[in-house]
Amino acid sequence: MGFTIGGIREMRSGARRRVRATECTAVAEYTGLWGWDVVPGARAVSGRCSCGDPVCATPGAHPLSFAEPVPAGAGLDDAAKAWSEHPGAALLLPVGRAFDVIEVAEAAGRRALVRLERMGLPLGPVCATPTGRARFFVAPGAAAELPRLLYRMGWDDAGLDLHCLGPGSYVTAPPSDLGGLGPVRWLRPPTLDTAGAPPQARLLLGTLAYICHRTHF
Repeated sequence: MGFTIGGIREMRSGARRRVRATECTAVAEYTGLWGWDVVPGARAVSGRCSCGDPVCATPGAHPLSFAEPVPAGAGLDDAAKAWSEHPGAALLLPVGRAFDVIEVAEAAGRRALVRLERMGLPLGPVCATPTGRARFFVAPGAAAELPRLLYRMGWDDAGLDLHCLGPGSYVTAPPSDLGGLGPVRWLRPPTLDTAGAPPQARLLLGTLAYICHRTHF
């Protein structure tokens, strides 16, 4: 086809620029439009973490310790500057500030999502990971309240595959790759109405717990 090595390099360079532009646009959307902080994160390449630790416990799924977060409200120029300093970094969202996250198996999450939509209950963003998990964004404080809520609803001893992520945790955001396994994707993308005001966990928890129980048994 007449391609030269230099031409291939140029094509690869162009592809990298397009990927980086996509990442910067996503960061600016998360910070500027949805009001979320974004933290540059490590990536996994061939099973090893880009952080350089050969025994990293969470390869490609943790913040870069030397990278500064891009704060909520930052624009495209700030995003581009951050990602020029850490090219290829994953987009991580800190949990416990604008939202907490309820995590269930993806199959259960998809069924619950359909039911919740039919019931007309308020919903926030929902994403799916390549590891087969669905993550429901809910109002901050859910992680601390979860044991009490499950107890009051009678699900505290049901052995549910349902967990809540709170302060100190991070979730990988679309379109980033999670641990070298594939990209995270939105099942229900954020909107202006839901990003800054996700629903209280108690509004979703009963349905999520019920579907998790039915799916498991």
